[in-house]
Amino acid sequence: MTVCWLGGLAAVLVSLVGPPGAWDDVYFYAHMTQHVILTGVAAPLLVLGDPLLLLVRTASPDWRHRRLVPVLRSRTVRFLTHPLTGWLLFVGVLAGSHVPRIYDFALQHPSVHDYIEHPLYLATATLYFYPLLVSTAGRHVPHVVRIVSLFSVMVPMAVLGFFIFALPSVAYPFYAHTDRPFPPGPLADQHAAGIVMWSGSMAIGVLWLVVAARNWLVAEERRTAREDARSRVPTQAPA
Repeated sequence: MTVCWLGGLAAVLVSLVGPPGAWDDVYFYAHMTQHVILTGVAAPLLVLGDPLLLLVRTASPDWRHRRLVPVLRSRTVRFLTHPLTGWLLFVGVLAGSHVPRIYDFALQHPSVHDYIEHPLYLATATLYFYPLLVSTAGRHVPHVVRIVSLFSVMVPMAVLGFFIFALPSVAYPFYAHTDRPFPPGPLADQHAAGIVMWSGSMAIGVLWLVVAARNWLVAEERRTAREDARSRVPTQAPA
């Protein structure tokens, strides 16, 4: 858990202050790499770190029972951690933010880009992955639902990436006028950004599918072991 949490924090730092963050306002493909790292690497790693479980364990008994547990079991939290809610929020924010006018507006206003767009990506991706990779407060998501969700979310991301890649002209005016110290040019840069989203999201999505499948296998092995243990308990013959 600790390794995953620290890995998630490291991925956030790399995306925001590493090479992707340094070039995100010059090259579209760097910006897209930043988004893929935030949503596909940082968010699920932070989720696997399970900060809510850590919070529950470290909280005082009084604060845990009077404050924390009621909040975690509230209707609002259960709604936000529902797999369908997370899927719709994640895909909706991702698709909506890549509308050219909205995307350009964020790039032209650094405060929107840094303090609204990035937190939204990380928050919605975290809400999406949380019920699929760990057990949330009072909710058990069937493993088949987790697999289907992780597979289905790759479709809109791949479609969006392919759409950006296939556009014959520059769709994001901001990147048509940036001062580029080296290639690629605006259109080739846009094509590269589409490839990053298309192939990157697919490759990372397969990784988390494998993790979810492994969790399913481990859960089934534990369930079988419990059933075997119960079957070995001798029953007392009636007097």
